[in-house]
Amino acid sequence: MRIPLYQIDAFTSRLFGGNPAAVCPLSEWLPDETMQAIAAENNLAETAFFVPQRDRYLLRWFTPTVEVELCGHATLASAYVVTHLLTPDQRSVTFETLKAGPLEVSRDGELLAMDFPAWPPERKPADPRVLAALGAAPAQSFVARGRTLAVYDKAETVEKLQPDFAAMRQIKGANAIVTAPGSDGVDFVSRYFAPNYGVDEDPATGSAHCVLTP
Repeated sequence: MRIPLYQIDAFTSRLFGGNPAAVCPLSEWLPDETMQAIAAENNLAETAFFVPQRDRYLLRWFTPTVEVELCGHATLASAYVVTHLLTPDQRSVTFETLKAGPLEVSRDGELLAMDFPAWPPERKPADPRVLAALGAAPAQSFVARGRTLAVYDKAETVEKLQPDFAAMRQIKGANAIVTAPGSDGVDFVSRYFAPNYGVDEDPATGSAHCVLTP
């Protein structure tokens, strides 16, 4: 059985930049364990699988170790495959997902725009064990859909963080978004650590912006 597979660099206009995702268009779903094995073999932050359903596509995402509820860059990569490679005349695409609802992506020339849900963080303290594993105490911390959101005062602190990933892997749900105010026209900087998903750090995380932007 031959399965088409594309590797797409999202969030960039240059070769070898952005965040790479694997995309597998399917005519019907493969067994979950097969899709998980393909994602593990790809060893990228996420591998996306989609199947056509009437006027839209059903979409799922797998890291090398687990299926996740939402992935921004792999959604963008999937939309690129649909609108640039499979059906180049298509101007927009709707993906139906298991936990994130419908996701709309529209094409404007060579650009793609995604409409993603807003996930405002909860006003409750994060797990102190996760904050300790980050290696620097944040000014504020919250919980966002089971993930830690740590807010720092300086972008330099975020840049220099060296989390204890071994410690984070021992804590259930210890994935963390870290952020600080930006400068020079940049609203904020951020990083995303997801050792519980088999990805110590994701280069650019679209789903984290569902939390950061609101």
